[in-house]
Amino acid sequence: MSTIERASETDRELELVAWAAALGREIGEHAARHDRDGTFVAEAYELLADSGYLALAVPEELGGRGATVRQVAMAQRELAHHCGSTALASVMHHHVVLFTAWRHRRDMPGAEATLRRVADEGIVLVSTGGGDLTNPRGTATRVDGGFVVNGRKPFASQAPVGAALSTMFTYDDPDEGRLVLNMSIPTSSEGVTVLETWDAHGMRGTGSHDIELRDVFVADQQVLARRPYGRIDGPLQVILSIAMPPIAAVYLGIAEAARDHAVGLVAGTARAEDTLRQRQVGLMDTRLRVASWALDGALATVGDDPSPSMDTIVEVMAAKREIALAAVEVSQLALEVAGGAAYSRTHPIERHLRDVQAARFHPLDPEASLVHAGKVALGLPADER
Repeated sequence: MSTIERASETDRELELVAWAAALGREIGEHAARHDRDGTFVAEAYELLADSGYLALAVPEELGGRGATVRQVAMAQRELAHHCGSTALASVMHHHVVLFTAWRHRRDMPGAEATLRRVADEGIVLVSTGGGDLTNPRGTATRVDGGFVVNGRKPFASQAPVGAALSTMFTYDDPDEGRLVLNMSIPTSSEGVTVLETWDAHGMRGTGSHDIELRDVFVADQQVLARRPYGRIDGPLQVILSIAMPPIAAVYLGIAEAARDHAVGLVAGTARAEDTLRQRQVGLMDTRLRVASWALDGALATVGDDPSPSMDTIVEVMAAKREIALAAVEVSQLALEVAGGAAYSRTHPIERHLRDVQAARFHPLDPEASLVHAGKVALGLPADER
């Protein structure tokens, strides 16, 4: 990339981050209420849809803003400063759009139509990949013209407003054996029910309810891929490469917000003269700086159009692990720096500290990431789970 092209990309990134900041200032007004009540961030989604932000990653020629993986990550990192629940819920939509754009560049069936609907209608795409990954919950049975699927999908963020599920089911093929079928299923399909189960420690506004599918018919053309069961195969390597940096960026943004609140409370007061607090602020900034470098490194490795690569997965998971652990540590430090005031449920630092705990539950979790990296380094099979 030339110097001019790099400058243009930087300007574009700054523009999108500024857009996310402007939206975030409005969205942030409702964050505490939704956290307190455990209700979905509905106003935020109305704003995201009306503004066109849901089409952030849709290619420009199809009516979107054409954001790259890096640009989506940076925009979501900024949005997380204002409302962690909105940032995490919407990044689950954006990473599906990013992968659909990847499929569109390869002229894969259904990709263009989905992207146009995101741009034109503002539909929300819901992913169940975090709970499914290599071993999906639920089964598919072959029938004339397609499949009938049954299963219950937990942690389906944005469930209250989702228009289509990007999901997976296990299928026992009589010739090929056990497979994973990737499917796109409208939430309006007969047999699809959102079960309002989400009542969590943090990220309380994401609407990550269970979605139950009972005898739902899925036509053959809705099956996007047939993949080996229990394996991180090529397509899943691409999905994880695209999804995990923007997801990790959300947690980095929340931790940055916690740090800023803490420093804002102490700076210019007598407490700023306390050596312990000085060290804690220095540690927060150091951890955030290293986590930011980790994100930059992962995004550089992934690039704009990744190919399947287990080495890329190792690097992405290393960055995600560093960011997850840093986010939790920094948010805890922010509570200690701010003191008793931040222990109140009315203070944003307390909410940030609860929200970042979820960073450790996205696959691969921090310990599994180390095992996986070790297998790759030792030349052992690392695509099985």
